[in-house]
Amino acid sequence: MTAVAPPSPSGPASAGAAPPAGKDPDGAVAEAGAGRARRGLTPYWLLLPAGLWLAVFFVAPLFYQASTSVQSGSLEEGFRVTWQFSNYTDALGTYGEHFVRSFCYAAVATALCLFIGYPLAYMIALRAGRWRNLVLVMVIAPFFTSFLIRTLAWKTILSDGGPVVGALSSLHILDVTHWLGLTADDRVLATPLAVVCGLTYNFLPFMILPLYSSLERIDTSLLEAARDLYAKPSTTFRKVTFPLSLPGVVAGTLLTFIPASGDYINAQLLGSPSEQMVGNAIQKQFLNVLDYPTAAAMSFILMALILLMVSVYMRKAGTEELV
Repeated sequence: MTAVAPPSPSGPASAGAAPPAGKDPDGAVAEAGAGRARRGLTPYWLLLPAGLWLAVFFVAPLFYQASTSVQSGSLEEGFRVTWQFSNYTDALGTYGEHFVRSFCYAAVATALCLFIGYPLAYMIALRAGRWRNLVLVMVIAPFFTSFLIRTLAWKTILSDGGPVVGALSSLHILDVTHWLGLTADDRVLATPLAVVCGLTYNFLPFMILPLYSSLERIDTSLLEAARDLYAKPSTTFRKVTFPLSLPGVVAGTLLTFIPASGDYINAQLLGSPSEQMVGNAIQKQFLNVLDYPTAAAMSFILMALILLMVSVYMRKAGTEELV
């Protein structure tokens, strides 16, 4: 007699089989959906502390400053919102030269930081070897000192009759800078050159670190392949190294230009009243003149102009990755 095999669990008979006892298919599906929803909300819960911090210390002050910029009155009479949009036009008309000077100084300092910082970042990332960590510490070492102290040190370095000014004068470099309008009367202090030197020094690490991060991630096998194809070192740099480091260039220029545009310490300590930047004018309106609406309007104009320039720069740069 031939034995008949029992039906396979995966056969048609099992298709309509009842689920195991104690299991509700609808409840299991609902529980799985709830689990996915909780996992989907996890990033938002993690962002909540930072969002609250930004809301309290950035968004709220920004709204308060916006309301201040359209107020009128005086400190004695009190300020009130009267939608005085003429504060913006008055600020531009009165302090337009300060805005232009700030952006020019920041642009020159950013270009100098890129010119000085790129070779240094290249050396640290691709040539330093076992000295890499030591050189990186030397780059960030100035951050261990107060920004104010570092700027005051430059006041001593560039003092009249000092070795730096004496060397520049003996090499006739001051004659060239005087012709360019960067110095005057064989001195460097209280001139545009001193302000630019201070900005360049103080913000140089903000340029070096993004450049180093971008250069350090370059696959060296690409550079070796370029050499194997008999490319000259200059061609390898122009065709391989520099294009791959563009994200660091963009990030470094932004991190340098934006804070340099609003800086006022360097212009106050190293410059003269004719070298004042927009940050000095805003500080004066807030603390000396006590014209809060004009100061707030100038701050918003500065932010708007920086955002506009950054947007145009990002579009022209065409890089999607900044780190």
